[in-house]
Amino acid sequence: MSNQSVSRPTRGPAKPRTPRSPEARQRQQDILAIAMDTFAARGYNNASLAEIADRVGLTQAGVLHYFRSKALLLTSVLELRDQRDIEHLGPDRPQGLDFLRHLVNTALRNAEREGIVRLYAVLSAESVTDDHPAQDYFRDRYHGLRAFVADALREACAPPAGREDLTENAANAIIAVMDGLQVQWLLSPESVDMAASTELVVTSLLATLDPGRFGPRTAG
Repeated sequence: MSNQSVSRPTRGPAKPRTPRSPEARQRQQDILAIAMDTFAARGYNNASLAEIADRVGLTQAGVLHYFRSKALLLTSVLELRDQRDIEHLGPDRPQGLDFLRHLVNTALRNAEREGIVRLYAVLSAESVTDDHPAQDYFRDRYHGLRAFVADALREACAPPAGREDLTENAANAIIAVMDGLQVQWLLSPESVDMAASTELVVTSLLATLDPGRFGPRTAG
């Protein structure tokens, strides 16, 4: 799910070099933008440094001057994607129902940023392959995201006594629905309303977890 930021342990390759001049900083940002587009279109395994270097107007050695390896370039692209979400979310994470509404709003916003959605969909699926450099990133991200969604559900409602597992299962369901909707939307955007479908699932799960508060009201 391409959405809100999730805190993750720092793993993987070293950080990229820190450019000193404004021109070098701009060139590094240009490399990241081209790499993001290339990884989204081809995946990590099929994208080549040669193609990225050619599109940005550098040699492969020039790209590696800024990013010491292709794997580091990938993790830098993912961190850039996270940073954009952090800036949109603001300094404080919403709680309870506000966080669940944020998920719906994220699905709505994702319909306006196809490149980011494609990047996430392609790389998250590809990351399950052996030795993929983004595997730890996505494992950590899902772990943190499950915790955030489960916390929001617990803040918003009270599951039946003895069935606290329902909250964890509901969090998994929400994430799975949002990820699946992204794939369907990428293939057939005119047929899929990601925000409406996400809202329907969240509303239905809240009614299941806490029917007294969120279930249908009966007249009389």
